[in-house]
Amino acid sequence: MRSTEMLTAAGGAAAAAGTTTPSTASVADLAGGVPPAGAGGNFPLGAAILAFAIANFVNVLSIWLKEKRWDARKFLISSGVISSLSATVASLAVAVGQQEGADSSVFALALVFSAVVMYDASGVRFHTGRQAALLNQIVSDLSPEHPIISTFRPLREFLGHSPFQVFTGALVGCTVAYLMGKSV
Repeated sequence: MRSTEMLTAAGGAAAAAGTTTPSTASVADLAGGVPPAGAGGNFPLGAAILAFAIANFVNVLSIWLKEKRWDARKFLISSGVISSLSATVASLAVAVGQQEGADSSVFALALVFSAVVMYDASGVRFHTGRQAALLNQIVSDLSPEHPIISTFRPLREFLGHSPFQVFTGALVGCTVAYLMGKSV
């Protein structure tokens, strides 16, 4: 039961019993002193969005430092020095754990979801990108008269992340959620 439901239920039960609840009772008091969902907001969602933004900002900044050009479109690409999706899901899992507790089903769901996303980023998508690079090289070695050349568009090669980039993203996400949880 959520804190607001507890407050409503407590008020309804008190009214049915013919007693009144103290006027100083608040949602935070009934929730054990912890403000619900980031004091009125959606703490896990906010932490996830902030972690995504920080990771992508670092990625865009690293591209700018390396290539000396600014490309805002790189803010939404799926590759970079930090896995922004790993940062997002790790932040989400930590925030849900802080809010709901490590023994909750919601935390278990968020943790498994994070593990699947990070496995996919460092395994399946990373190797798919490597295969795309190899296929692009094979097609570029074909003669210009080959029938596939006229219809072939190069495949995207940067699809996933190295395990280090995934780990770095997870570390950024956990840190963001932890620090946000301390400030809430």
